[in-house]
Amino acid sequence: MSIARQSLVSALSVLLCTPPVGAQQAASIEPIKPNANVLVRPYLAQELPPARLANSTRLGSLIKAGQLYLSLDDAIALALENNIDLEIARYSPISAALRVTRAEAGGALPGVPSSASQAGSVASGQGVLGSQSAAGVSGGGGNGSISRGGGNATISQLGPVTQNLDPIVQYTATFGHRTVPQANDVQSRTTALTQDTRNSTLNIQQGLLTGGTVSFGFRTNYLNENSPTNILNPSTATSFSLNLQHNLLQGFGKAVNARTITVSRINLQTSPLTFKTQVIAVVNSVLSAYYSVVAANDDVRAKQAALDTAESFLKDSTRRVEIGSLAGADVIPAESEAAAARRDLIVSQTTLSQNEIRLKSLISRDGLTNPAFAAAKVIPTDRLTIPERDELPSQQALVAQALANRADLALRKSSLETAKINSLGTDSALLPRLIAFAATSQQGLAGTGRNVAGSAPDPYFVGGLGTALGQSIRRNFPSENAGAFFQATLRNRAAVADQSIDDLQLRQSELGVQKDLNQVQVDIMNAVVAIEQARARYEASAKNRELAALLLEAEQKKFALGASTPFNVLQQQRGLTLAQAAETSALVTYRNARITLDNAVGSTLESNRVAIQEAVSGRSTRP
Repeated sequence: MSIARQSLVSALSVLLCTPPVGAQQAASIEPIKPNANVLVRPYLAQELPPARLANSTRLGSLIKAGQLYLSLDDAIALALENNIDLEIARYSPISAALRVTRAEAGGALPGVPSSASQAGSVASGQGVLGSQSAAGVSGGGGNGSISRGGGNATISQLGPVTQNLDPIVQYTATFGHRTVPQANDVQSRTTALTQDTRNSTLNIQQGLLTGGTVSFGFRTNYLNENSPTNILNPSTATSFSLNLQHNLLQGFGKAVNARTITVSRINLQTSPLTFKTQVIAVVNSVLSAYYSVVAANDDVRAKQAALDTAESFLKDSTRRVEIGSLAGADVIPAESEAAAARRDLIVSQTTLSQNEIRLKSLISRDGLTNPAFAAAKVIPTDRLTIPERDELPSQQALVAQALANRADLALRKSSLETAKINSLGTDSALLPRLIAFAATSQQGLAGTGRNVAGSAPDPYFVGGLGTALGQSIRRNFPSENAGAFFQATLRNRAAVADQSIDDLQLRQSELGVQKDLNQVQVDIMNAVVAIEQARARYEASAKNRELAALLLEAEQKKFALGASTPFNVLQQQRGLTLAQAAETSALVTYRNARITLDNAVGSTLESNRVAIQEAVSGRSTRP
């Protein structure tokens, strides 16, 4: 693991595990390594802590007398602590670090150990069947070996697939007893050849990032036969072997074989950017939901005031009819207006309930399953306001800020870089396969000497396992071989098409990144214009609401003096209601335009005083 990666993973671990002072203690979400011996630990499963489904203590402290008193800062803090989308995103950096580890292990390709002969075999020249095998004669029953895979299977999988970079150790021990009928007993001098064998094989294989494998093998074969012709019986044979094979065309080079590792490391480096985009999305959702609740509350108050006015006017009209100063038919419009105001209030109240549910789902980890939280009425303590003036930087400064701060643009550039790295694989697949291989081995043979037909064994072979090992170490009986494997596909249409498709997709990605960069300026210009329009719309609607209130007041005075009609009063009352709704809508439009500009510039978190460390840890330090 590189120093940079270790530092990044350590920083993320600290942020994920350490809550700020005064916040609810949070358990780590990282996998827990088993507490075992270092030799056993790699083969034990890591324990993953249970999902954190409880809300922070901040949520309960804000519910008082069945009402949830919520400021915008509170809503953002609760979202940072309790939002499930953020909790899901917190696992991504940990997964990215584990993917780097997985990539550094290389591909799961079968190697030399898997093609070794394992069971019931004897060495060449050892015993009756070994002598027959060395002479090119197939004895009865063969040697009974079981071969797992073959050399061709190993070679066919070489190429742009990364070798297994973790060393593989394989040990096999077999014990056997065999009885082989001998139709021709000239050599064995027995009609039923009986063998007792003990075989052990040790193989160690290491993949090379340059595109090859190297393996070392050690093997011992013990044989005890009932044949009276064996000069050495029982006997032990040993063998050391060293094998090397390497790609020379397709799959050659560190850049090709390490492309998955490189991409995984880039993804690890950009995982904080991915998490940041999720934080921005959640904060934007909270801002939109909170301002919707505030606007809905203002609309409910306006609709309630309109209903109170309509009912008061209806009561006054009814009293005038009773005293005879107003015709009975003039009460009907007042009754209709009161019914319409009551309907508008119900619609506004249900809209408020829907917006409250939306906001609650963003700031709670268990949703509305908590009865107290579900029944609590949201009381927003912040109001929809608009500053006296908009002091915005120049367009060039906003564009420069967006290019420096926007996480989505950085992720697009990173994806373009990973696409270029991945294209190395299809470029390498264009080449033919040329694999060079070389192997060397040294044999040894020793056993208990016996005189057979007056012939004594060579003293050099008389002994036990140590004698055979000495022969192998001294390379008294060496063997070497080398060769090459070449394979080329005529016309090679599949590889050419894959390489061209990859290049076309790469060009499309490059154009897509440039399109995003061009769109930044358009988004900023549109957001600035939207802010200017929203301010003008608000100023006009605020003035219109003031005038509508004055007109209603004047019309009510005229009606009290008998100089106006109920229709005129109701008309002015409707105008005031519409003006109030227009003013609230203009305020919401302005806030949305500011949110859009912050998003386009990449300053959403800074504008709302959100520290990314708080989002990573899931604990906010806001009071």
